[in-house]
Amino acid sequence: MDIMVAVEEDIPALCELLEVLFTQEAEFQPDREAQIRGVSQILRNPHTGAILVARHDGRVVAMVNLLYTVSTALGARVALLEDMVVSPDARGRGVGSQLLDHAIGYAASHGCKRITLLTDATNEAAQRFYGRRGFAHSEMIPMRLTLE
Repeated sequence: MDIMVAVEEDIPALCELLEVLFTQEAEFQPDREAQIRGVSQILRNPHTGAILVARHDGRVVAMVNLLYTVSTALGARVALLEDMVVSPDARGRGVGSQLLDHAIGYAASHGCKRITLLTDATNEAAQRFYGRRGFAHSEMIPMRLTLE
């Protein structure tokens, strides 16, 4: 398995993975056009972040986004880890673990001092997965305001 930064030719595969993810998440629904716009913006602007993909036999089987911002508390760059998803037919083989470990190293090598992520409150398997890699619950709670 190879892990690398996604390229524009990966957009169809990324959208397929996002459809899997957004079908299982409580707050989101798949929207192919929105997903194309979103991943295109990230791929075309490396200052925004990076999308990492895991390939097996040349096929994209997993992805994760790292989106950058600045923490005034830390006075440094930090990352939001978003859209981590492994294709259902590639699960249970360590792909997610390898991809997450790579993403953590990638963020550190790009000057990030913290990674924050959100997962569904009811997705205990994901919480255990991230916990095994050092992520911990925060006293902060997420709040959202959708702007139209």
